[in-house]
Amino acid sequence: MKLYEYLAKEVFAKNGLPVPPGRVARTPEEAEAIAAKIGEVAIKSQVLAGARGKAGGIAFAGTPKEAREAAARLLGAEIRGYRVEQVLVEEKLKIDREIYLGISIDKAAKAPLIIASNQGGMNIEEVPEKHIVKRWVDIRLGVHPYVGREVARRLELSGDIAKQVADILVKLYRIFRQYDAELVEINPLVISGDKVIAADARLNVDDDALYRHKDLPLVEEGTELERKVKALGLAYVELDGDIAVMANGAGITMATLDVLQSYGGRPANFLDAGGGASVEQTAQAIEVLLMKKPKALLINIFGGITRCDDVAKAIVQVKKTRGIPVPMVIRLVGTNEAEGVEILRENGLSAYRSMDEAARAVVAAARGEA
Repeated sequence: MKLYEYLAKEVFAKNGLPVPPGRVARTPEEAEAIAAKIGEVAIKSQVLAGARGKAGGIAFAGTPKEAREAAARLLGAEIRGYRVEQVLVEEKLKIDREIYLGISIDKAAKAPLIIASNQGGMNIEEVPEKHIVKRWVDIRLGVHPYVGREVARRLELSGDIAKQVADILVKLYRIFRQYDAELVEINPLVISGDKVIAADARLNVDDDALYRHKDLPLVEEGTELERKVKALGLAYVELDGDIAVMANGAGITMATLDVLQSYGGRPANFLDAGGGASVEQTAQAIEVLLMKKPKALLINIFGGITRCDDVAKAIVQVKKTRGIPVPMVIRLVGTNEAEGVEILRENGLSAYRSMDEAARAVVAAARGEA
């Protein structure tokens, strides 16, 4: 379960981590009142998505009136598929330097992994490897002050700033263990004058451990579209590409995304239709994908439990009832393959047998090349 930034900061502050003063506002008037007490403020959309700044989800205000106007713009807006229902109004920080600090689980090593960088403020995936510090944690020993000092040294920090960062890392690990977290993250951890402050906060709690944390509010995750697909009993995650994807099985769906990217395509989603989905479920899933208005649609089915003729019937149903206004590429192999291909053929459609060929075709279609 992901916590909103303001909830994560409440946990951080409770455990001794420095966070900017601020409060949550649900109306422009509340934002104005909070700013009147703080001064210059940052107004941050509270959505369960990263890169809010790039998406226009963060604003700054020098006066209470500006805070009210900024909150009015943000509240009700959509940021990366999420509707903004509340904003965090907090002190605007003077930023001298930004650091990334996070702890997650390395499943391959079966151990917590500390990740740090002296190039914070951006997605850690975009930071060159040479600027990333990694340190695996022996869970039997935990993170003691000497570990914090080592990481601070490798970040090329010194003096009191290094001491503060080391102390923050020790406390961050304590939160990681106490809350059964899958991820704790501060990005950026801001150096402001002689102080180090968590300008942002992320805390993702393992769903299987929620029964141990009754003090945490239950946060419903997912965009409106993700929740709609989940209600159909299907696994769906929105991405930021323009090629809609449906496949059956988590493995083949991930492989489909990888193949698309290898040919220069940009997947718009992860949708695992699973095995045994009915014709109606499959048709509804296709309709949901089309709601995103992609440039092209790829359906990649390797039929085991899933029957190719049922998938073909669903595709034809959507085509006849609502139409498919974008180029559609189908790969259909497996159980009842011949029957499925025949159903498609009778309705003016065709299918590939090779996933590579289907991926190349849909990428070309999305580019308007074929």
